Amino acid sequence: MGDCGCEKAKKDLEEYLHNELCSEEAADIREHMENCPDCADEHRVGVVLTEAVKRACEETAPEDLKQEVLLKLRSMQKH
Repeated sequence: MGDCGCEKAKKDLEEYLHNELCSEEAADIREHMENCPDCADEHRVGVVLTEAVKRACEETAPEDLKQEVLLKLRSMQKH
């Protein structure tokens, strides 16, 4: 593929973050980010966001909130 520019790196950043690119494309983007502070910053933001979403998906609601929601839903179904 050759040299990877900013446009390509930013377009494929999501796939790069999720390891969905072939090794050659990933290597090109990785090499580009080593020499491009702007793309490296975008990558860091992507990593932080990905980790935050992952943590949020692992959290559970407090038991009393679950019960309150269930009661409300049951009440709505009766009407």
